[in-house]
Amino acid sequence: MFSGIVEEFATVVNIVKEQENVHFTLSCSFVDELKIDQSVAHNGVCLTVVAIENGCYTVTAMRETLERSNLGCLQIGDKVNVERSMIMNGRLDGHIVQGHVDQTAECVDLQDAEGSWYYTFRYPKNVEMAKKGYLTVDKGSVTVNGVSLTVCNPTDDSFTVAIIPYTYEHTNFHTIKVGTRVNIEFDIIGKYIARISAL
Repeated sequence: MFSGIVEEFATVVNIVKEQENVHFTLSCSFVDELKIDQSVAHNGVCLTVVAIENGCYTVTAMRETLERSNLGCLQIGDKVNVERSMIMNGRLDGHIVQGHVDQTAECVDLQDAEGSWYYTFRYPKNVEMAKKGYLTVDKGSVTVNGVSLTVCNPTDDSFTVAIIPYTYEHTNFHTIKVGTRVNIEFDIIGKYIARISAL
């Protein structure tokens, strides 16, 4: 369980493909605090730490994760938003994030708001999935590359988010441009409400 409040970005230092799996080795400031079997969200994808060595840690992504997320596009040197699992004894600053990415979306517009930025993302329209809560609503929550954000101007297949300077500088949002593919996780509360309403 995560909150969508990204701690920092990690840098990919090695990528090894093994059959259908891919092992990603990354470096970040809190490597020495990690433990084997610990969960860490990477661009919003919950992955398990499987090795720690030489100031770096390794996680493994299986085929379904690679197909559903943008992790399969990563290259050595790329920056990945990372967040360790939530500690359940404090304030929930973002929203409830599972680390189970639903799909990817493409950045289709980027506007400079004189100090902040507006990003618009489009994802494939699917009426059946929308009925199950896989959609955005105005002022609702969405996770983009692991970042908890508030939705504005949602449509059937797109939404816009506003990014303040701190988020822009401390996450990989500063690397996102038109055409960039990002991971999105729709709000779990919306999914539950849609499921209950369908009963």
